[in-house]
Amino acid sequence: MPATQPLRVAVVGAGVFGRNHLRVYRELEQAGQSIQVVGFVEPEPKAASEASAKFGVPAFPTIEACLAAVGSLDAASICVPTVHHASAAEPLLVAGVDLLIEKPLAASLADADRILDLSRRHGRIVQTGHLERFNPAVAAARRYLNRPMFFEAHRLSIFTPRSLDVDVVLDLMIHDLDIVLSLVASPVREVRAVGLPVLSRKVDIANVRVEFENGCVANFTASRVSTERVRKLRFFQPHQYLSLDFARQDLLMIDVAAAAGVDPAQLAAMAAMAQQPGQHPSAGLSLTKVPVEQGEPLRLEIESFLEAVRTRSTPLVSGENGRAALALALEINQAAAAHAERTGL
Repeated sequence: MPATQPLRVAVVGAGVFGRNHLRVYRELEQAGQSIQVVGFVEPEPKAASEASAKFGVPAFPTIEACLAAVGSLDAASICVPTVHHASAAEPLLVAGVDLLIEKPLAASLADADRILDLSRRHGRIVQTGHLERFNPAVAAARRYLNRPMFFEAHRLSIFTPRSLDVDVVLDLMIHDLDIVLSLVASPVREVRAVGLPVLSRKVDIANVRVEFENGCVANFTASRVSTERVRKLRFFQPHQYLSLDFARQDLLMIDVAAAAGVDPAQLAAMAAMAQQPGQHPSAGLSLTKVPVEQGEPLRLEIESFLEAVRTRSTPLVSGENGRAALALALEINQAAAAHAERTGL
């Protein structure tokens, strides 16, 4: 495709995620970027009509109808429920369309492998929608990465009926699984997990311990029945402790060498205190608030996807990365189920 020709893009699904993708694509188009939003797919008439009116983009009831009407399509976002990712991806990949598929990549490893096999056979790009990888605080933390050996992740949400087609591990925790896998870059050795259904028929709250082959340990907690919204990741590495707040896009760094004799729990407490207005770390503790350039992760994710499409380069979060996070999430679910059976929960 000539460099001057705009990318023709579409969105499949006009639910909450789909409308956000439509919004960002239209904002990029209106800002003068070389893309053209040619349509979206939404079978539910009311949702289709509302989204079409809001974004000024034609709606189609099926992927086949969209492809037939628009003629050619370069890229698309798939934002339908997870169980439909593979069936939505197939006709688009066969038609030569590059895809950004919302997380998780698929509902099963078989479906994920089906998507990846089709992408390879048709020479198409697949990016997985782990948008927290594009959080500016994560990008800032990556610059200081130096063999991290302990992670603690908390991702808590107030209950909503959204995304109840999957459990909390595939809904929320998978963001942190993907990030930690990318930071540790070591095979998983052992998984221990406990999970409970609370307000839905699937697991709504889970706690997980993952040990990697290089000795790193990561603890994950995820809940969609919390009374507050928390998105935090803390990790220790030689001579440093970093505390990352996804929602605030903040990054705090403590020089552990300057805090000799202070145990990890104290460091975590000091970092938490330092984030509170009017509070200050203990004397002699070297704490730095790392400058973070603010930005909307979804917009950064979509811009990165479009750049990969234009340059035919591997996406920052590839389909293979999405499969790896999915594989770990499913292993966690198996461990949680085994724990529930052992304990009679």
